[in-house]
Parts: sequence; C-alpha cells; structure tokens
Amino acid sequence: MAELFKVLVVDDEPGMRSGVARVLNDYVVNLPEMKTEVAFTVIDAESAERGLEIIESQKPDMAILDLNLPGMSGLELLVKLAENKTDILVIMMTAYASLETAVEATRNGAYDFLAKPFSPAELKNLIRKASVRILYKRQAMALAEEKKKVRFEFISILAHELKSPLAAIQGYLNIVNEKILGNDLEVYESMIERSLIRLEGMKKLIFDLLDLTRIESEQRKREFTTVNICEHTKKAIETSAQAAKEHNITINFEGPDNITMNGDVLEIDIILNNLVSNAVKYNKENGKVDVNISENENFVIIKVSDTGIGMKEEETKKLFKDFVRIKNEQTRNIIGSGLGLSTVNKLVQMYDGKISVQSEFSKGSVFTAELAKNLQQNPKDESGTQANNIPAKAEGTN
Repeated sequence: MAELFKVLVVDDEPGMRSGVARVLNDYVVNLPEMKTEVAFTVIDAESAERGLEIIESQKPDMAILDLNLPGMSGLELLVKLAENKTDILVIMMTAYASLETAVEATRNGAYDFLAKPFSPAELKNLIRKASVRILYKRQAMALAEEKKKVRFEFISILAHELKSPLAAIQGYLNIVNEKILGNDLEVYESMIERSLIRLEGMKKLIFDLLDLTRIESEQRKREFTTVNICEHTKKAIETSAQAAKEHNITINFEGPDNITMNGDVLEIDIILNNLVSNAVKYNKENGKVDVNISENENFVIIKVSDTGIGMKEEETKKLFKDFVRIKNEQTRNIIGSGLGLSTVNKLVQMYDGKISVQSEFSKGSVFTAELAKNLQQNPKDESGTQANNIPAKAEGTN
C-alpha cells in the first residue's frame, strides 16, 4: 500500500500552483529499497500567510515555497517554521535563483532549491529525493523510539529483580537490628542465611548482566583460537561438581577427548558453564546429568540432559528471553537471574548455531546447542566491534 504525502505549494502565480498539482497528483514514487511507494496529493496557497494556516491545520509532509510572495516572503515563512520546529520538509523555488539565495534558504532549514522555470522531470526528481529523506527520517525516529522503549523496559525489569531481594534483606536486618525475636542469636540464623542467599542471587544477576552487556555492547574484542570443546566441558563439570555433590547429583561426561572448533574461550565457557550449572541447579536430589559432546561435518553438538524438575510446554517457549525465570513451587528456592539462557542463546547464534530444549514436567530436560566448528573471526571483531543484530532463533521443541 502506497504512502500518501501531502504537498503544499505556496505561490502567488495560479499557473505555477496548478502546474505542480498536475505533475504530482498522478506521480507515484516507487522505492523498492524501502519496500514502499509514495503517492501525492497537492494543496495550494496563494500567500505565505495562507500557507502557514494550512501547515498548522492540515500538517502537510512537504512544502514548495516561492521565495517572493506578497506580504510575508517565502524565506520569512521558512524562518517561522524553523522557529516553531515544525516537522515539514521545505523546498524553496524562485525565478531569481542565485547561489547566495540558495545558501541562505538552506541555512534556514530548506531541504533544497528549485530554480524557475523547471521541467516536470526536474520537479519529480527532487520530490523523489525529498520523499526518501522523509521516509528515512521517520524510520530513524521510529527506531529511536523503539530503542527508548526497550531500554525503559529493561531498566524496569532490572529494578524489579533487584527490588524484591533488597526489600527482603532489609526486612531481615531490621528484625535482627531491633532484636525483635529476643537476644538469642540462634533464632536469627535462618534470617541471616536467607539474606546471604538473596545476596548471592543479586551477585549472580550482576555477573550475568555483565556477560550480557559484554556481548551486546559491540565493544568487547573477540579473541578466536582453537578450542578443545571436550576439555572445556570437563572444566565446566568440575566447576559445578561441588554444587552437584551437595545434592548427591552425578555428572557424566560422554564424548571423545578431543573435538576442536574455532572460537572465543570466554564465550565457549559461558555457554558450557550455564548449561551444566542449570542442569545441576534444576535437578532433584540424587539426580543425574549427562553431558554429551559430538560433532558432524560443520558443527560441534553439546547435549546436556538432566533428571530434574522439567518444564511445561508453555514455559519452554519463553525460556530464552531476557529475565525469564520459571517460577513455581519447585524453583522457589533456586537462585537465578533469568539472563543465563538468553545469554547462551545470543552466543550460540554468534556461532551460526541454534539451541533447543526438550522437556517433560517433573522428569527432566535436554538442552542441545550446535556451534559452527570452522567459524572465522570477523575482521570487525578484531577492532572490538561486532554484529549486534541477533535474531531470535532459540527453539522450545517440547
């Protein structure tokens, strides 16, 4: 569907106004690069004063102003529009074109200058360029507004995630400080323990947030090297060993000793540590975690399965979004930030891969991540910038 731009023509010559209308009313600009077309409807005014009334009441998209008008001149109207910060693209025209006039008009906010007499082709060419300018400006404004909205939502969620534990810790500390339960220190031990758990959760949130920021900021320099994914998987298992031991959970490694890929060690470790630690955290007492590493021609395949609490289908579909945590009676005491899997998702996609989850409620989950083995470091990454447009490709396949 074509966009319809209103074009205001302000000229004291009726023939000029009707001529511009004849050319533009049937003109359609085809812009395949912007996937749209632009058609035009022309409004005219015989003076700058009348033109200003139309601009205020009908909000045209662009105006073609004659420089020399009876009463207020076209240039004076241009200055007034600039002072009022009116959102309209202005093209000046006159039969007395000079470089000085064009410079002055441009300095006062005109987009371009049209010297009389001009041909229909010259008019169409200028209107086409002006239309592209308007569309790009509106796209930029929409993008800025969307960024503002996303940023606000991100800060709101972050504030909410920090507000709850802070309120709980403050409540416990007030009870301890005022000795509301008496002078026996033992009665306060559970409160201190709960406070420490809440603090640990906040610390994890901050660390996960730092990981996410490093990935999305385009500032971190990626350092590609040959990574033995099996060796780093065993390190991730060692990192989670103590937590697993506390709940009598067995972690098994399945795979060869050596599968290599090109990658950034920090990024690979973040992926592995999150997958393995989640399999332990969301497991049951006396449970089991199997970590399988394999490869095919193009990808390294990481499969982490657990005998944990599992998820419902609707929960798996939102699992890889920022700040998403599965909240139910079984996860109530599990520390998490809701950023770990979204970070893993973004990293996997940076390796031209994908991540999926199969889960059965109360029985366990299987996470499978595929990473391209032979990915070459983007030259932009070497200077600390990297592609940031990461499409959502995570799959909840339960």
